[in-house]
Amino acid sequence: MDFAISPRAEELRSQLQDFIDTSVAPATPVYIEQVRESGDPHFHPPVMEELKAQARTRGLWNLFMPNDTFGAGLSNVDYAPLCELMGRNLLTAEATNCAAPDTGNMELLAEFGTAAQHDEWLVPLLEGEIRSCFAMTEPWVASSDATNIQSRIERDGDHYIVNAHKWWTSGAASSRCKFAILMGVSDPDADPYHRHSMIIVPFDAPGAQVVRTLSVFGHDAGGGHCETLFEDVRVPVTNVVGGEGNGFAMAQARLGPGRIHHCMRAIGLAEKALELMGMRAWTRTPFGKPLAEQGVVQDQIAESRIAIETTRLLTMKAAWLMDTVGNKGARFEIAAIKVLAARTATEVIDRAIQLFGGAGVSQDWPLADMYTHARTLRLVDGPDEVHKQQIARRELRKYEGFRLQ
Repeated sequence: MDFAISPRAEELRSQLQDFIDTSVAPATPVYIEQVRESGDPHFHPPVMEELKAQARTRGLWNLFMPNDTFGAGLSNVDYAPLCELMGRNLLTAEATNCAAPDTGNMELLAEFGTAAQHDEWLVPLLEGEIRSCFAMTEPWVASSDATNIQSRIERDGDHYIVNAHKWWTSGAASSRCKFAILMGVSDPDADPYHRHSMIIVPFDAPGAQVVRTLSVFGHDAGGGHCETLFEDVRVPVTNVVGGEGNGFAMAQARLGPGRIHHCMRAIGLAEKALELMGMRAWTRTPFGKPLAEQGVVQDQIAESRIAIETTRLLTMKAAWLMDTVGNKGARFEIAAIKVLAARTATEVIDRAIQLFGGAGVSQDWPLADMYTHARTLRLVDGPDEVHKQQIARRELRKYEGFRLQ
């Protein structure tokens, strides 16, 4: 295994670090204040457009796209350290047009979309002119098993009629969100893996609406996480992505890269938390000596470093496998890092909060927001239990010869 990144990726990493230090970090309090002054938690502040313009000028744009035609053409191993840097400041991903759920939608459209879909939907996303969302999860079924999805996509001449009740449709509350890629049942008589299709549903189509936003640990911000309703929405047949009946396979193709992106950013979150721990440990002096000289604090910092390094190595292995044998060949490693990265980030941030005391849960430090994001990653793109079940089944198949008849 070779985890060395290319000279181009090394140069981009240096440029991205400088962009974060000189532009994103100073703009973060401005971003927060502009949203606060608007009175709308989903407001798109002007400072973000300024950051996006700077990112494009610096060549830090669409770095996630492996396709040279549409993006930077980096390998997963090359992109991994860049994505980790983005995790250290959560504005960076949007500023560089590398934010979910647009990343997954762009990858889907680039791989499976038609030329017309590229022109109408993919290009504006690549240019950062609009946002999008992905409507798969449903409130009334166990959506961790995608074969349960019940939304209907029914053919009617040259159109489909879409009826769907979705939630956790991330990004739909943004005024810049112009369409959803929606997954639903197009052929209820087919086998469970060919019943579903994906279709582009514009949000200005009659019958498409955002019902409400859902808070995450009491927070509701950015593009929001929405309950959405699609009632008799009529869309042209040409809006189907990748052909009828291929929705389940495309969902798996979409979630693989998305999961590793989440893991890379989670490592960045954990690194930021450990950095804050180190600073705090030397600046607080209870009981006559700095926290840094307290054995229990040293143990927490050591455990955090060990966990981060372990997680990074496994993530890089998964990235290397995706580059060498493809997403399908790396599926078990992707499942493993999805569990480990979210766990590591959550635990390290929790230790940092404990070290900061009351300040750690206040708005004066980013740790509370970081924890909210990290803890949610244990559910995003499938809960931990689903990924662990997948791993366990593969392990147990090795010993199936011992099964008692």
